Amino acid sequence: MIKSMTGYGRGQVQVDGLSFSVEIRAVNHRYGDINIKAPRLLMPLEAQIKKQVSACLKRGKVDVFITQENVGQVSAQPIVNRPLADAYVQLFRQLIDDYNLSGGVSLELLTAQKDLLSLEETNVEEQQLSACLTDALAAALQALLIMREKEGEATAVDIRQRLDLLDGLLEEIIARAPQVALEWQQKLKDRLERLSDDAGDPQRVAQEIAIFADRCDISEEVTRFKSHLDQFRDLLQQHEPVGRQMDFLVQELNRETNTMGSKSNDAELTRQVVILKSELEKIREQVQNIE
Repeated sequence: MIKSMTGYGRGQVQVDGLSFSVEIRAVNHRYGDINIKAPRLLMPLEAQIKKQVSACLKRGKVDVFITQENVGQVSAQPIVNRPLADAYVQLFRQLIDDYNLSGGVSLELLTAQKDLLSLEETNVEEQQLSACLTDALAAALQALLIMREKEGEATAVDIRQRLDLLDGLLEEIIARAPQVALEWQQKLKDRLERLSDDAGDPQRVAQEIAIFADRCDISEEVTRFKSHLDQFRDLLQQHEPVGRQMDFLVQELNRETNTMGSKSNDAELTRQVVILKSELEKIREQVQNIE
């Protein structure tokens, strides 16, 4: 079963007062590119996150967004900068004495001063963080994979239909190709007969026909084209990432099609080759999004 490279998944898990929410967004990319946006306390786990994601997603540009909130306990506690508080109290009291002011140093006045209070994150064991994050990430990846598989199934259906269409076009080309040499043979005979009395020599005509037929022979290209189509269908049955292999086969199919077009020397064959290339381009666009 082929998979698309685009998808979205979300997972949220709560363990021992910790809660992580993970969102994963993936789009098509030639290689695997994983970007993580997470709270600072998860920086030591970044390599673990990438390893878990890359184990499931082989190709694509993947953005991982992680948010964390605490349930049942605080993640940070207020800290008083006591040396700074002492300095402010001393300063305010000195001002009261110097200017003969009434009142005292209030709590509101003291706490309004910059940098007097700060928040310090509480220490959470890395093992606890890892266990909760792993489960949330697994849930998000599972949701994303389901979306990728659904889109992959739809893509496979479309590609199979187009491969069947290519089979039909190829059969038309195979049926038309022998007629080209026969028609050219008759045109050559007519032309030679008009030029001179001895120009219609059967041996000379046979030589010209043989040269033309050899130059227009597309049997090798047709054989390779059919082989590539069979390989393409086999890849559609695989469960491993096959996007790069499909991309290579599309290039080879285009190569054979171009060669057939250059050998055609016939308006009808050229028309059929153009349609063939058009369908191959549509398959190529689909393949760009296959993992």
